Order: sequence, then structure tokens, then C-alpha cells
Amino acid sequence: MHKQRYKLMTTLLKKNTRIFIIAFFLTALTSFIQFLTPALLAEVMDHYLGTEPSRLPDFINNSIDSLLGPTFLINNLWAFGFALVMVSLFSGVFSFFRGKLTAQGSESAARYLRESLYDHIQKLPFDYHVRAETGDLLQRCTSDINTIRRFLSQQVIAMLQAVLMIIFALSLMLPISVKITLLSLSITPLIFLFSMLFFKQVIKAFRATDESEAAMSTVLQENLTGVRVVRAFGQAQNEIKKFDKVSFDHRKRGYQVANLEALYWALSGAMGFIQIIISLIVCIVEAQKGNISLGDLIVFTGYTGMLTWPIRQLGRILTDSGKSMVALERINEVLKTKAEPEQDIALKPSLHGDIVFDHVSFYYEKGRDVLRDISFSAKAGQSVAILGPTGSGKSSLVYLMQQLYKPSSGTIIIGGTPIEQIDRNYLRTRIGLVLQDSFLYSKTIKENIAIAVRDANQTDIDHAAKTASAYNFILKSEKGYDTIVGERGVTLSGGQKQRVAIARTLMKDNDILIFDDSLSAVDTKTDAQIREALLSGDNNLTTFIISHRISTLSRADLILVLEEGKITQSGTHEQLLAQPGLYAKINAIQSGLEDSLSTAQRGVS
Repeated sequence: MHKQRYKLMTTLLKKNTRIFIIAFFLTALTSFIQFLTPALLAEVMDHYLGTEPSRLPDFINNSIDSLLGPTFLINNLWAFGFALVMVSLFSGVFSFFRGKLTAQGSESAARYLRESLYDHIQKLPFDYHVRAETGDLLQRCTSDINTIRRFLSQQVIAMLQAVLMIIFALSLMLPISVKITLLSLSITPLIFLFSMLFFKQVIKAFRATDESEAAMSTVLQENLTGVRVVRAFGQAQNEIKKFDKVSFDHRKRGYQVANLEALYWALSGAMGFIQIIISLIVCIVEAQKGNISLGDLIVFTGYTGMLTWPIRQLGRILTDSGKSMVALERINEVLKTKAEPEQDIALKPSLHGDIVFDHVSFYYEKGRDVLRDISFSAKAGQSVAILGPTGSGKSSLVYLMQQLYKPSSGTIIIGGTPIEQIDRNYLRTRIGLVLQDSFLYSKTIKENIAIAVRDANQTDIDHAAKTASAYNFILKSEKGYDTIVGERGVTLSGGQKQRVAIARTLMKDNDILIFDDSLSAVDTKTDAQIREALLSGDNNLTTFIISHRISTLSRADLILVLEEGKITQSGTHEQLLAQPGLYAKINAIQSGLEDSLSTAQRGVS
């Protein structure tokens, strides 16, 4: 896991190598320039105001003498003030471009990571999405990526700057006095040790904080998505309590991270000030003894003070690096999940042919079969109906036809080609699937119907809407086809959503059409109209209908009855009515209810 997240971080840096190299170079220049101020002050104090030899290299002194004359700087000390201003100016310019480049690099890396993660999620197997929590995935795609973006934008350069400042300081201080340098930096090992202990603790704390935020996002997403159910069942207060619980837990985890950071900043700050005081005392004592000059004192105290920044900054660097490591680990958990495997054979044959299930079995968990030894054949253009109690495997059976799952044994053949040899994307574009829970986008009705067909014309849209018995209610809507349906189609009734979803599916050029209990929310009259329109349409279209209504199933060419994952009955409506079994029982119940309803209506009239 550690190698994988470091590899991912390396990949992000490599994607923007040129930008980060330039930013590193500007950082080195900025760090070097910061050390010029104490050096220039020491030069003035010791050489130009005192009697000590110049600290500047000979080639610089010779160049100044040849250009300006040997007495120019002595007579014009204001030039050092000008030099200090220019040092600050160049430092500011370099810092600006460094910040601009790191921002560009981090945003580019975040975009790459965001797009890679989203692309990989689209390619993950269907069963992964069934098990995954939407709120948690949103957390990884947004907050976790933003954590990595901030780290790349701020702390990668800060790490380099801290290292460079330590190197520059040591290279300038050690030649003056090894003893004073070591004494001035005597507290540094303790700060590093404390920082490493802090790093281990902050990773644990932030992982808990990140997971608690993901849990909070999941509760929030579920509540907002199911707001109508919450209101309908009067569960608002319970949902508020649930959210308050996860929100309180997130706050508690956040407090733990905040307390760790506060403790680190307090102790590291105290250690840094102690280090400055030690350096100052040692330098004063050594200056009194004549071992160092006043300029040396300025250099040591200045550089020691400057070193407190990178040492204290180490805490923020470690905090953000710890957070980014956790975020990388969470993102990598998704990226390392295997996508749907590439197919050895990916054919695109015509699907206008017979559909054969040959001794097909399937399970989600080994030892608990959902489908058992399923065998049947559907002729091209036929309509196949499936009836069965909840949990009998009806939806699983049709999901196998789209290769959303693989059979544990047996073979499915479409048009003479085994399904595992048919290109998955091609297969799914040629099979129209309408689910019971119809998902609509927060767009217009027209955009929802035509979402899979970019060049759809109004005639085709009208035809699909009429076939789905949606045309009339669409025209009666406030803005017709331009009516916004709201998030997940919240402004439409259940039946209207199902009809728009059916129209959307009919817009595709389908060879096979599957209705997974997707007529359950429409009335029997509309149900009959939709079935009639489908039957009078494309005769080459093979249709599968899952339903609990006998009236919906009765006109099918083949009816399958599933019980506990097995086909217990198959045949036409008349054949199944002549047999004892589940189909005849459900028909009797529904017929009795219809008779009772008709009698009641006659009594009222």
C-alpha cells in the first residue's frame, strides 16, 4: 500500500515535471536570497564600519573596485540599503512566480487525478457499485483530491525550501565556528524527533477524521436523495438525529487533529525560541571573548532565527503530508480495484436472433445460488414474461444478459454467439433496460428522453413518447418538453417517471428490450396501451417483461415462473392457467380482486 501511494504521488509530479522543476529552481533562488540580508549587514559592520577583512569573495570585490572605484562603497553606504531593497524585491518576484507555477502544477495534477478516478469508477464492475457508498465515493473524488492538491501546491515546495535553508545556513555558519553552530542548533534533533512522533499520531487522527467525514457525506447524500420518503414517513426528526450523530463524531475527530496541531505548534515554537536564545547567549559570550566579531554575531543570530521557520514549518509539512498520504491511500483503494477485464474475444454480431439460456447458474456469494440450472429459449422477436416472488432471481437473470454479472456455470447464447464473446459495450448499447426505480437527470423532459441520442429529431422524440404513453402528459406539463423534471425526476409522479424512462430507452436502436418491473407505477389502462404500442411496433424486437401483474404478462409468447432461483413453470398464459402452480394462484387472487372492485363500483353507482 505504501509503495502504491508513493508511486501515485510520483506519477502526479511527473505529469508536471517541467513546472515543478522551474518552481524548485525559483525556490532555491528565493532561499539563497533570504540569506543575503544578514550577510550584507555583517559585511557593513565588520569591514566597512570595522577593521575586519571583507566576507565577499575576491572576484566580487575586484569587480566592484574596477567598476565603481575602491572607495565608492565606503563613501556611499546607502548602496547597501539599496541592495537590501533589491534583495527583497527579487525575493518577492521569485516567490510570486514560484507560487503561480506550483498552483498551476497542483491544479493540473488534481485534474488528472480527478479524471483518472472518475474514468476508473466508470469501468468498475457492476457489483462494486452495488456495494459502494455514494457519499464515500464523493468524498474520495472531491475532498481527498483537494487535500492532495493543497499538499502539492504548498508543502512540496515548502519541504524543498526547508531543506535548502538548512543546507545554506550550515554551509555559511560552520566555516565561521563549528562550536557555535552546533550549540545554536542543539535543540534541532529534539524538534525533529518530536515532529516524527507527531507525524505518526496525525496520520491516525486524520484517517479517522476523513472516514467520519465520508460517513457524514453518505448520510447527507441519502437524506437529500430520499427526502420525499423521509417526509412521507415522518422521519425528519430521526434523520436529523442521525445526521447530528455523525456530525458530532466528525467534530470530535476534527478536534483531535486540531489539538495535535496546537500541541505541536506550541511546543515546537517554544523549542525554536529556546534555540534562538541559546544562539544569542553563546554568540554574546564568544563576542565578549573576542572569538567572533559583531558581524558574526549578526550572522549567527539571523540564520538561527531564519532556521526556526523551516523547523516550525516542519509540523505543517508533516500534517499536510500525513493527510495527503491518507487521501492517496483512499483514492488508491479505488484505483487498485480491478476494472471489468478486457475480453479475449469482443465480437459485434447481430443480436436479432434466438436467446438461449443453457443450464445457467449464478451466485453473489459462493454456496448461496441466486439462479439454479436455468434453461429456456426465446425466439427472435418474441416477448418473454417473468413472474416470481421477491428474491427469486428475476432481475439477476436479465442482468446476466447485459454482462453486468457473469454466470457461475452454464452458457447464454444470443443470435448463435456465446455472450462472453460479445463486446460488452456493444451488447449494452443494443439492449434497452428500463428499471423499476427510474433515474432521471435534473434536465428538461426532452433532454432526458434524447440523452442517449445526440442528433435526435422531434419526430423521433414524439414517437417514443407516444409509444410510452407519455406524450399527453408531457404536452399538458407547464412548459411541455422543456419542463424541468428536477433532481432524480422529483417533480414527476412515479408513473410519469417510468414512462419518460421507457421513452428514453425506446430512442435507442435496440435489439432486445427489458422491462424490470418498470410498469409497476402506471395504471392498468396505461400499461395496456404501452404493451399494445410495443406489440404493434418493431416485430424484430425481443422483449423481456418482469412484472407481478398477470394482465401485463398474459400476452407474452413465453412466460417463465421463477421460484427460489429455479424455473418451476413455463408456457403461454393459457397453458399456465391449466396447470396447478404459482401462476394460476396469482391469477386467481388478482382476478378475485378485480371482481370485488367491479362489484363495489357497481354498488356505489
